[in-house]
Formats: sequence, C-alpha cells, structure tokens
Amino acid sequence: MRQLRGQERVITANRQTSWAFADAFVAEDEALHWARDRARQAGLRSVSPGTGAALRLLAATTDAKAVAEIGTGTGVSGLYLLHGMRPDGVLTTVDPEPERQQFAREAFRAAGYAANRARFIPGRALDVLPRLADGGYDLVFCDGDRLESLDCLAESLRLLRPGGLVCFEGVFADGRTVDSAAQPAEVLRLRELLRAVRESQELMSALLPVGDGLLCAVRRG
Repeated sequence: MRQLRGQERVITANRQTSWAFADAFVAEDEALHWARDRARQAGLRSVSPGTGAALRLLAATTDAKAVAEIGTGTGVSGLYLLHGMRPDGVLTTVDPEPERQQFAREAFRAAGYAANRARFIPGRALDVLPRLADGGYDLVFCDGDRLESLDCLAESLRLLRPGGLVCFEGVFADGRTVDSAAQPAEVLRLRELLRAVRESQELMSALLPVGDGLLCAVRRG
C-alpha cells in the first residue's frame, strides 16, 4: 500500500507539471494580460490560458460566426473566442455587471476588434437567453452561475444549430465535484449537469482536463 501511494503522488505531481506546462505553452498578448489584470483587481477568476486556447481552437474548428457567452467578466474568455472565430463573426456576451463589460469592451478594442464584432447585453443569463434566436449560434460558452447550469444547458440546446457546440467552464469546482464529502448546492448542480450531458441522446460530449474542467458537447444533427 505504501508503494501504491508513492506512485499516486508521482502521477499527481506529473499531471500538475503537465497542466502547468500546457498553460505556459499558450502565448498571451497585451490585451489578454490587461484583461487578466482587471479581473484580478476585481476579484474575478478568469479562464486559464489552457482553457482559453481550447475555446479558441473549438471556435476555429466550428468556423464559428455566431457565439454566445454567458459571463463576460473582463473579457479574457471573450478575447480567446474572438481569436478563433471567423473574421466576420459576432460574439454575444451576457453579464449581470455592466461595469465588467466595459473592461471587456476596452480589451476587445485594444486587441484590434471593431465594435461590431461584439454585442454586450447586461442582465441575468436566464433573463437574456430566452430572447436570443433559436438555432442561431455555432457555439455557446457558459461561465456563469453554477446553480443555473441545467437551465443554461436547456437554453443552449435551443440556441445551437445542429453540429453546434456548448461548453461549461469550472466543472471540476477545485476538485469538489469528485470529493465524497458533503458539498454545497452549486457542486451538486454541477454533478447533475455532468450526468445530464453524459446521458443525453442529443449530445456527444467530452470532459477536457484544462483549467478547472471544461465540459464540451456537440449537438447532434
């Protein structure tokens, strides 16, 4: 048993080193650094560079022209999504805090994006999403209130075109999702989300070990 625990420690250390290397592999520009600094000052948690790179790749792979983002923050994830989208693509980003969206506007402008590349909508996700067009989006990125995860999943399925992609950030919840100890309601809701996505006949899913866990699923045609 002592030897097995030693092997587990080595595996854990190797994985942590590999994840750190994956984040360090991503080169971030000045606009991303600026947006990250604003997030730190506001006490917000931004997506990791590895998660951002995955989002950029997914947006490029889907040739995304229309992307919906739940949780603008200060624009870190939005920049990555814009980097991967088509040159004529539009990012629709929703956040209950308009002042955060102003930081994102500045970050997008600093990165060279025209004002018409992003549509900022202040408000709660579940108030805004029902107003967006059915089947009008190539990708939906969810980084909002975890208690609303299942409702956001339902709205995302309505918003996505066949073959479109939905992604949820933070599904590991700093390791609490798989911790057998008693957990708060938001972690229990994440477990329900994971189960719903995995068992859905409408989705083909994968859980990517980047950042704090990125759950991705393609809506079948």
